[in-house]
Amino acid sequence: MAIRAIRGATCLTANEVEEMNQAVAELIDQMLNRNNVSPDAVISIFLTGTPDLTCAFPAAGIRIHGLTDVPLMCAQEMDVDGALERVVRIMAQVETDQNRSEVEHVYLRGAEVLRADLAKSQDKDAHGA
Repeated sequence: MAIRAIRGATCLTANEVEEMNQAVAELIDQMLNRNNVSPDAVISIFLTGTPDLTCAFPAAGIRIHGLTDVPLMCAQEMDVDGALERVVRIMAQVETDQNRSEVEHVYLRGAEVLRADLAKSQDKDAHGA
């Protein structure tokens, strides 16, 4: 058993609480499911939001999803000129038997452009290349 970090990001179409909660819950669900991680194996989760997301704390979407006893920390992403807007990023520290190279990082709702290198390798895996 090792401690690994799983990264993920998602984009919102609007700065709205309901969408924030839905997008964050969807993202953490995909991160855990794709990596076969049970909620009990989650050690802690660090979340960031871009400066244009002011409607809610991203951690609320994690709590609504049911991870109520996991330590969470929110922060504001750096405000970089030309950066993708309305992005929530997650880094979850988990206990897993996976090697670091086996961890699947998850990018949804347009956030795939943040890590095109990972999206390309996932496309190759999905197409048998």
